[in-house]
Amino acid sequence: MQASTSFNILAGWLLIFLALLLLQFAPVNVNAADPDPLQDFCVADLTKDIYVNGYPCKKPASVTTEDFVYDGLVIPSPTNNSFRASAQFAQVDTFPGLNTIGLTFARLQFAAGGVIRPHTHPRASEIIYIIEGSVYAGFVTADNKLFAKVLSKNELMIFPRGLIHFQLNVAQDAPAQAVVALNSQYPGFQATGDSLFGSDMKDEVLEKSLFLDKKTVDKLKAIFSGSK
Repeated sequence: MQASTSFNILAGWLLIFLALLLLQFAPVNVNAADPDPLQDFCVADLTKDIYVNGYPCKKPASVTTEDFVYDGLVIPSPTNNSFRASAQFAQVDTFPGLNTIGLTFARLQFAAGGVIRPHTHPRASEIIYIIEGSVYAGFVTADNKLFAKVLSKNELMIFPRGLIHFQLNVAQDAPAQAVVALNSQYPGFQATGDSLFGSDMKDEVLEKSLFLDKKTVDKLKAIFSGSK
């Protein structure tokens, strides 16, 4: 069973890599989320106290094979949280070898009924590959049109850059697992509910925009700010 799951994960990463490779050589004009690199690699030097768009490079002489290898996704993260789901990211601040490469990967774990809540990635498009289970996934366009379906094992779906999207394990008695790739080394993650109710936005804005009373707004702010 373990060998089968490992094979499925490997197959998922391979399919995502091939999809990204095809996009790289497609005969169309594409605006990438990140600028093209100017050298073979630029492993991020996370020790430098310099604020730039990205990270400064380590000196090539100090780069090793380990800079291009990441094991942070080997052990799945727990799903014993309010959403019964988790997302583990391999992005430049944890995997310095991704600096200037324009990629981020993530492993999604769902307990029964778990959800990756509606969110956006302001700097990247995303592709998801289902390893196991059945996942209801979709996105909403700028004119509020929903594109969504239940994805099964070995199916893929794309989420265009900056659009609100989500994933839900529709099974109430079984887990689900997926992997995703994004075309930015730091795509950003902005959860819709957290942005509205977890910030210091004035209550009046939320009440008038969402047709809520003050009591409801206060309750939602307490939930999304982490208050008891």
